Amino acid sequence: METFSKKEKEKLRQKKRKDKEEKREERKATAKKGLSLEEMMVYVDENGNITSTPPDPKRRRDINQEDIQIGVQRQEDREAEDPIRQGVVTFFNASKGYGFIRDLKSQESIFVHMNGLVDAITEKDKVTFEITMTPKGASAIGVKKVAA
Repeated sequence: METFSKKEKEKLRQKKRKDKEEKREERKATAKKGLSLEEMMVYVDENGNITSTPPDPKRRRDINQEDIQIGVQRQEDREAEDPIRQGVVTFFNASKGYGFIRDLKSQESIFVHMNGLVDAITEKDKVTFEITMTPKGASAIGVKKVAA
């Protein structure tokens, strides 16, 4: 003996099966027949952009294999920067214990926490500091006030 809910569930299954079959048939009917090889070809131009036209052989450039750099620049290849930088305090909230310093060389804003202070600072003070990388980004440590 079948209950009403069993009959309804079976009707839903049949309807889903029928809908799925109809969609499959519709996809088969509207699907493009295979493309020719020329229609499937794509090219890369001299700037690395994908295009449908072949590149111009007159614009071809020879590239030395040793000049190609993959990955990050090696540490020994980089110039040794002066670890002590100079900047201006753009914002400092003493009650919350943090602020920001504008680096005079790179003009980037660097976070500073009161634990990284050597001298007490206020806004618009000229300071020297070192940068350390934290999980949240660059942070200033060893912050000292510069005598004006």
